[in-house]
Amino acid sequence: MQKIYILWLRQIKKYLRSKSRMVGSLAQPLLFLLALGYGFGSVFQQAGEGNYLNFLAPGIIGMSIIFTAIFSGMEVIWDRQFGFLKETLVAPMSRLNIMIGRTLGGATVATMQGVIVMAIAMLFGFHPANWFAIIPAIGVMFLVALLFTSLGTMIASLLNDMQGFQLIMNFLVMPLFFLSGALFPLQGLPTALAIIAKVDPLSYGIDALRALLIDAGHYGLGIDIAVLGTITLVFLWLGAYFFKKIQA
Repeated sequence: MQKIYILWLRQIKKYLRSKSRMVGSLAQPLLFLLALGYGFGSVFQQAGEGNYLNFLAPGIIGMSIIFTAIFSGMEVIWDRQFGFLKETLVAPMSRLNIMIGRTLGGATVATMQGVIVMAIAMLFGFHPANWFAIIPAIGVMFLVALLFTSLGTMIASLLNDMQGFQLIMNFLVMPLFFLSGALFPLQGLPTALAIIAKVDPLSYGIDALRALLIDAGHYGLGIDIAVLGTITLVFLWLGAYFFKKIQA
């Protein structure tokens, strides 16, 4: 456990020491939150759907988590290119523990990012329906972060090229985000879009956050947690499997 903790702590310290990374990773969520939250707020209210900023905030929190979590896999390629990964792999610890430590660290960083975005959203007018639900909402954030950090690690374990990783991640992340219902309600969607949203794991994370924070869930909180937990276990297993086969 101590070795896993050291690898986890490394990820946290790297994040806290990189002020530019902290500020830069907030730029896109804030742009979406302000531009869409205020820009489409009147349209949403006229349609009788209530406060759009309140509806949008859980989606933007999910956006900040998935971007931070999935791109944490890039550090695997970075460490491989600069030799740190080789030093880690020859250490007296299993590759499974290395993968777990890195994944938990990346998921924790992504969760911290989500909490910061949630706090900023509150400054701009986001009001949770139940303040006590913030703590379980943070648990959901960590589950979403763990899922996508595992996915990023799995893909990074199969690649050597950082540019290729970025292209693949952009190809995955943008559809996952835009088709998750982060920006629009899941009720009343066309059949094809509803099916796509159901197979998008981020849909269940954002839906769980909406259920907890604004009492506006679509699938049901129990279903959301069950699906997220199952997919997270699958990606953790796949990430561990491919990380064991990595060649530094």
